[in-house]
Amino acid sequence: MNIVLLGAPGAGKGTQSERLVKEYGIPHISTGDILRAAVAEGTKLGKKAKGYMDAGELVPDDLIIDLMSDRLAQPDAAKGFILDGFPRTTAQAAALDAALAANGRSIDCALAIEVPFEVIIKRLSSRRVCRQCGHAGTEEETVCPSCGGEMYQRDDDREETVRNRLAVYEKSTAPLIDYYAGAGVLVRVDGNRPVDEVYADTKAAIDRD
Repeated sequence: MNIVLLGAPGAGKGTQSERLVKEYGIPHISTGDILRAAVAEGTKLGKKAKGYMDAGELVPDDLIIDLMSDRLAQPDAAKGFILDGFPRTTAQAAALDAALAANGRSIDCALAIEVPFEVIIKRLSSRRVCRQCGHAGTEEETVCPSCGGEMYQRDDDREETVRNRLAVYEKSTAPLIDYYAGAGVLVRVDGNRPVDEVYADTKAAIDRD
């Protein structure tokens, strides 16, 4: 099962992907993880990517595609994968399709977890994180229930920052919804519900395909 996971920041993609990994035994693959691993391992592609990253520039699409193709060719992805954070644009999606097709593979399901932006803004702006252990809680928690550390608001969880992140998502990534709908593999899931309900619908949609 080859899955692309779509959804705005804060829609709950991470939570759902963790369950999918346990359920289906396929790897969860994110662009950030790929880049960090390639750089740390000092591969040829990793060294190229590091040059762009050190200069504060975006890693070009063709290099990202090459890195992802290498990752998807590894043994643990033979039964399938969950892509999170990639593709980010329709151009990357088309390139991914071509790379997979060259190996007789394709995307089986593009899972879109949909949550109203105002709900996401409230969800993220009220989040607090422990400085010591990383426990994620709410604004009601001033002391970490796990270790007693200080709870604080991360800069990228401030309301103005969240709104900007959502605007960027809407402009660059949301068109992927239309792309995968046109390919006939899009599945929409209402993410504005309890986690268990969202997962039940997610699993049903994947198993149906």
